Amino acid sequence: MSTRTSPTVRRRRLAGELSKLRKATGHTREEVAEHVGVAPSTITRFENATASAPAMVVAAMLDLYGVDGAEKDMWVMVAKQARRRGWWSRFGAVIPDWFKFYIGLEEEASAISSYQPEAIFGLLQTERYMRGLTAEEIGSPSDEELDRRVRLRLKRQERLTRPDAPKLWIILSEAAIRREVGGPDVMSEQLRHLAEMASPTGSVIVQVLTFTAGAHPAMDGPFTILGFPESQDPDVVYVQSRTGGLYLEEPTHVEEYTDIFNHLRARALSPEESREMIVWIADEMSARSA
Repeated sequence: MSTRTSPTVRRRRLAGELSKLRKATGHTREEVAEHVGVAPSTITRFENATASAPAMVVAAMLDLYGVDGAEKDMWVMVAKQARRRGWWSRFGAVIPDWFKFYIGLEEEASAISSYQPEAIFGLLQTERYMRGLTAEEIGSPSDEELDRRVRLRLKRQERLTRPDAPKLWIILSEAAIRREVGGPDVMSEQLRHLAEMASPTGSVIVQVLTFTAGAHPAMDGPFTILGFPESQDPDVVYVQSRTGGLYLEEPTHVEEYTDIFNHLRARALSPEESREMIVWIADEMSARSA
């Protein structure tokens, strides 16, 4: 196992193992709950990774499932590590609970593929662009909260500078690169940053899905596919709305979104053509802001 695995990924890994062991041994959630002294709904939360199981409870569950020795010790250690706090916890209430789970997954992902129809992908945003986006929200946050949101996103972007940076493959609708968030000067800066990040020698690929591409399978909105370095951590699809996030882990769902993403890749401009278009629009905006 990776020594850097985030608490969220460890919790997800443990949840999958506990669910698999319970089903393999033929126990119901009610039976397990009675054995360890919790409510059946708590077992459900342990198995779907919405709650971290205490190490002592995990040990009792493993006893019931007949797991002992080195394997038991390993999973008890994973349970302890899953209850540690990630660096993002210090940002407190500025992060909704449903988004903390995403950050934990993003922290460990080795590959991130995303389609964004309206805005630049968060890990590729400049600070002024972030502030321009937030300023237009209904019920704008206080200056202090805005600063904390910006610091959080900048902290997330540090992953792109580390040796184990994830491979990013981002598809942007033409609307995302033409919409003047913060005005032409801010947007020009953002587009130049995007073109720089998408240089041929880097780990970031950006493609533009032009208006002329017509209708496509992702007309219902953005999505992100997260892949992980360990085989026991299957891919997950994240779909965000204004009030929450949906995490899809069933293989059929992940496969469907992967097919959609591949369809978009085929319909979009090539990375080289996309970069040329981004720089051209940046030049156009710079001229208007002069």
